[in-house]
Amino acid sequence: MSAYPPPLSGSAQDETAELRPRFDAAGLIAAIAQDAETGDVLMLAWMNEAALAQTIATGRATYWSRSRGSLWVKGESSGHTQEVVEVRVDCDQDAVLLKVRQTGGACHTERTSCFYRRVEADGRGLSFPGEAG
Repeated sequence: MSAYPPPLSGSAQDETAELRPRFDAAGLIAAIAQDAETGDVLMLAWMNEAALAQTIATGRATYWSRSRGSLWVKGESSGHTQEVVEVRVDCDQDAVLLKVRQTGGACHTERTSCFYRRVEADGRGLSFPGEAG
């Protein structure tokens, strides 16, 4: 049995005051982690129903690992935790925004954010703004 009621149709989903997440065919929803103080986007990961419910219940960002096929709590092994300050959903509830207090780097590369490269104007190259070298 689902922890959440099913999504509504059309504009009813956009205006409901109930949490009715719209998971995709694989049972996942995109989750963006944003620094609660700076507004910087830190990372994108995926949640299934259990990950979303656990995140809300514990206040610790919990995601679904598509490669391992299991839940993972951010920082469980690295110590780079995400304390959830606020959970938001977009208009049709098919994406989640977590406003977090990040301890350590959010990226597995040890960088503050996973979004550390910029696509160059030619559409082919990448640059690393803010990094020496």
